[in-house]
Amino acid sequence: MRQPQVILSIAGSDPSGGAGIQADIKTISALGGYAATAVTAITIQNTLGVSGVTVLSPDVVRRQAEAVMDDLCPRAVKIGMVCTVDIAAAIVATISSHHPPFVVYDPVMVSTSGARLMSADATAFIRRSLLPLCSLITPNIPEAGVLAGVEIKTRHDAISAGLTLAAHTSSDVLVKGGHLNGAGADDVLCHPSGDYRIYEAPMIHSPNLHGTGCTLSSAIATFLAQGADVETAVARAKEYITAAIQAAAGWHIGKGNGPLGHFFET
Repeated sequence: MRQPQVILSIAGSDPSGGAGIQADIKTISALGGYAATAVTAITIQNTLGVSGVTVLSPDVVRRQAEAVMDDLCPRAVKIGMVCTVDIAAAIVATISSHHPPFVVYDPVMVSTSGARLMSADATAFIRRSLLPLCSLITPNIPEAGVLAGVEIKTRHDAISAGLTLAAHTSSDVLVKGGHLNGAGADDVLCHPSGDYRIYEAPMIHSPNLHGTGCTLSSAIATFLAQGADVETAVARAKEYITAAIQAAAGWHIGKGNGPLGHFFET
């Protein structure tokens, strides 16, 4: 049996199991990777929303990540919920000292309702210190707008913001287009070279979309760890998440925005 690649998820915990660390573990496991974790925050949430967050200390976050890095030597790191400047600094220090081959960051900065979830100083620090360490950044439309300092209303705006971020950070940037008006869920992958690729996909109408961003980013990290190049990893992750959404479209788990079907039958 082939030994699985280790992927470390540094993210928040979702007790309802639909997003965060729990979604990452499911995704990585479903795709044949070995999931390790470092928890940044413990949320109180379910399918109806988030009602509380307990942020762990930067030292605890750093020690968790370093324990995994020192022993398991993950080939890829997926970063999700980063709550404070101090936690971001702890993650930056850990990545800088261990140099994992791939780092995928899914910036959790803006809620579905449009509320800012990260302070301005934390955003500035992440833009300056964390983003340049990443192989790939996966913001949605509002997050890409915050990071690039622009308003995104069209696909052209999304491409421009993605290219700006890629040039500034020297990292690849996948701008997720689900928030744009239109019939599709099209994403654009922007390279620091100025090249870009558009991934077209139909918009799937489902009451169960909780954790889509977490799932997509951890799927990409897994495929990168398994040897795919970034364009192939994104394409395969898009196929996976489409199938996971379709698999759960008829589920009734919880009273609100339900989870994806990570372990669908092929």
